[in-house]
Amino acid sequence: MAATFRLSSLIRFSLIVVFTFAEANNNGGRFTVDLIQRDFPLSPFYNPSESHFDRLHNAFLRSISRMNHLKATLSPSSHSIKVLQSPLVSIGGEYFMNISIGTPPVELIGIADTGSDLTWIQCKPCEECYKQKPPLFDPKRSSTYKILTCESRYCSALDLAKRCESHRNLCEYSYSYGDYSFTEGNLAVENFSIGDSTSGSSVTLPKIVFGCGHDNGGTFDEAGSGIIGLGGGSLSLISQLGSSIKGKFSYCLVQTSSSETTNYATSKINFGAESSMNVSSFGSTPLVDKEPATYYYVTLEAISVGKNKLPYTNSSNGDHNFAEGEEGNMIIDSGTTLTFLRSQVYDKVATVLEEEIGSKRVSDPRGVLGACFRVKSESDVDLPVITVHFSGGADVKLHPLNAFMRVEEDLVCFSMVPSDSVAILGNLAQMNFLLEFDFEKKTVSFMATDCSKQ
Repeated sequence: MAATFRLSSLIRFSLIVVFTFAEANNNGGRFTVDLIQRDFPLSPFYNPSESHFDRLHNAFLRSISRMNHLKATLSPSSHSIKVLQSPLVSIGGEYFMNISIGTPPVELIGIADTGSDLTWIQCKPCEECYKQKPPLFDPKRSSTYKILTCESRYCSALDLAKRCESHRNLCEYSYSYGDYSFTEGNLAVENFSIGDSTSGSSVTLPKIVFGCGHDNGGTFDEAGSGIIGLGGGSLSLISQLGSSIKGKFSYCLVQTSSSETTNYATSKINFGAESSMNVSSFGSTPLVDKEPATYYYVTLEAISVGKNKLPYTNSSNGDHNFAEGEEGNMIIDSGTTLTFLRSQVYDKVATVLEEEIGSKRVSDPRGVLGACFRVKSESDVDLPVITVHFSGGADVKLHPLNAFMRVEEDLVCFSMVPSDSVAILGNLAQMNFLLEFDFEKKTVSFMATDCSKQ
């Protein structure tokens, strides 16, 4: 069945956001952080000289770069040497988070990333530090800062990224990125507060393990101070909070208009059980345990274009553990804008899509997207419903705004693109769904909802 929408309602898909405050309650340790999209005028990254289409294109390019680095960390060679390397492109973070660290607290901004484990910030003294707008954290001025020893279990979790200052038995780390940016320093514990400490609504997280980076370089954005690791590995903030958040976190990304507006609904990330949601209405799929443990893996079984269901079948080109048909063949990633499918499956989907729409495919003038269609800018467009079928019976129906976008006044493109390896469910496909990750049940659940009302 086709769905109809007006071109002017297509959302702004550039999704770098800033966490502005944390709201705590006493319901099982649950707390919520509000999100602001990068390209809103309220964001410190907003560039008024860019057009809506420029922002879209920039977000697409970040997606391509991020996918390439994910691919590198998932290759067989990276598995065998177990190098602790983040796939994150240092300038390509899609969310930012306000935090305070230390006693007394110092306010900073970090990239919040579900594709990274180690939380780190720039610290004094600096052998080399990139320019940042927030003040540098000085551990000597904090009464709660403590460097971990080389024998600590968190230091051991660094694998080959571990270094040891042997004469003082202090744990050091060396962490590199796919674009050759880097951070080196001490692995330590400190008190964190999430949110704006001046608002009176921040949440204090004691004794959080993090990297205090004294030597940092590359292409990091000067608005940020480091990275907040929200991945699945043992060093991540999510894993450290563990039982205190009942092994759960969720987020809900709002749909936003491409037109300028002063009515900014905020997306939210929830740490702890989502008490207000009807669990029976969720579609759930198992989280699959795979290496590296940083990522959130699910199993994609098929994709439907309208009533045409296409299996995500095995390929003769199964070059590593992301061959179609295998468990854990897709990563859910809030930091990637586009959705990536293995090329063989994408080609079949695009062919059926062209038949369903009844219009000839044209090329994306900027060379990023693969299936585009010319339309009249002021007319309604009929587009098929796209459904992604996950194992466990989770059938997620994507609205047109999750699967298509207007990239020019008269050009609409499919927001899924081909990949020769990694399959990723990007954040466009996740908008207006509550996604809850439950590590006790080892599931991720989807529920269609109006995220602006959460």
